[in-house]
Amino acid sequence: MAGLFGLLVVMAVLFSACGQEEEDGNGGGGGEGESAGVQEGEEQVSGGGETLTIYSGRNAELVGPIIDEFQEESEIDVQVRYGDTAELAATILEEGENSPADIFFAQDAGALGAIGDEGLFTELPQEDLDRVEDRFRSTEDEWVGISGRARVVSYNTESLTEEDLPESILDYTDPEWEGRIGWAPTNGSFQAFVTGLRVSEGEDVAREWLEGIQANDPAVYEDNTSTLESVAAGEVDVGFTNHYYLFRALEEQGEGFGARNYYPEGGDPGALINVAGAGILQTSDNPEEAEAFIEYMLSDGAQQYFAEETYEYPLVEGVETDEELQPLSEVETPDVDLSDLEDLEGTLDLMQETGVL
Repeated sequence: MAGLFGLLVVMAVLFSACGQEEEDGNGGGGGEGESAGVQEGEEQVSGGGETLTIYSGRNAELVGPIIDEFQEESEIDVQVRYGDTAELAATILEEGENSPADIFFAQDAGALGAIGDEGLFTELPQEDLDRVEDRFRSTEDEWVGISGRARVVSYNTESLTEEDLPESILDYTDPEWEGRIGWAPTNGSFQAFVTGLRVSEGEDVAREWLEGIQANDPAVYEDNTSTLESVAAGEVDVGFTNHYYLFRALEEQGEGFGARNYYPEGGDPGALINVAGAGILQTSDNPEEAEAFIEYMLSDGAQQYFAEETYEYPLVEGVETDEELQPLSEVETPDVDLSDLEDLEGTLDLMQETGVL
């Protein structure tokens, strides 16, 4: 366990240095160390009975409202410790049996996989697991996805149509794309994609892809937002982003926004969907309240919140989404166990070796 704890500390430092995906309050990790409430990094949400302690790698601006709704309806006192997902995972490992946490609400599946590998989660109720497709939950029934974000290729609508785009993310190494690509290598969601590429296609393919894109002289941006805006402005023809940034831009700027999303097909590694999810820790003193929280996050109302407020994919079937959002059932994701996305250190090593970082 000590080795994994050290790894997660390294991950946490790198995350804070690189900047993450929850930029502007949507989606990933950046800004998740913001504090709220009675102590730094903590927020007390008053209810009426038992106290539930949540370690949340999602920031207060993003998930605070839905947690408020949970405590109001359940009358359970909720204490939330907000922070970076990797730092919280490292804290859980360090605290061990003394951890006060009941629930780990993580920004990405890799962190959930790291905690699961150490045997620190309990098995979730089958009725909760059954609300979510197998591909978006633990194969060991230890954690479940709450919301999802798809990797896409954003393209400029004046210069390209979907028919002009390669079918696979791997084909952007072709020299015809030289000077036409935008990416954000320091972004956590991009790094998770590269980790997925390593898992699904192997180390050699991932290395060749990174080297091939580098050879095409891509424009480098700080985050998904900057990448998408540059695509829309015509600075580059395509960018590698997450799906929901487009929907936020459409909401703010209207249908004339000059970019749209393309989802690679056929299980392509470019169509990875990562999830924010939650698991109940074995140290929990309030397992019934913890189960109630998981159940609430998978309720139609909470899932609708994520669809409408964060533009993420609800993971429960039948929840209404934006009509322009490709249905989750039609997104052919690569054959990747999301728990295996934990090896960020190997990804960062590879990106440094190839000169991407």
